[in-house]
Amino acid sequence: MNLTEYVRKVSREDFGKEFRHEAHWNHRLKTTGGRFFPKDGHLDFNPRYYEADQDLFRKIVRHELCHYHLYFEKKGYRHKDRDFKELLHAVDGVRYAPPLALPNAVSYLYRCQQCGQVYPRKRRVNTAKYRCGKCHGLLIEGSKRNQSLG
Repeated sequence: MNLTEYVRKVSREDFGKEFRHEAHWNHRLKTTGGRFFPKDGHLDFNPRYYEADQDLFRKIVRHELCHYHLYFEKKGYRHKDRDFKELLHAVDGVRYAPPLALPNAVSYLYRCQQCGQVYPRKRRVNTAKYRCGKCHGLLIEGSKRNQSLG
């Protein structure tokens, strides 16, 4: 898919205005759906949102186009501005991109020997130093597990 052409299509259909700059995929974005750069007018998008949900991705494109069009019309283009909030509501864009789970995030499972409380963690825990938060029992390390939610 040509991203710039897709953004131009969304701009024409949902805003009735032309998008005259470039749109790029940015694979380094982790928690952000997209970004608008006022300095040169280009847009960056997170490809993970496109892969996860194309309807949500279109709403993210609308969100960034709200920034884009309002900036070049010399209106309030920031999240806090009334012009931005009204236009975003009118075109049915998303206010925030919901978080995506990172694929293959490894979790460590720890279990309390006394009460059985389970503690999933992304990082290892020093079981000689830390105890159960409920009963202060000893923690034992369980097996690693893969979480693939995204």
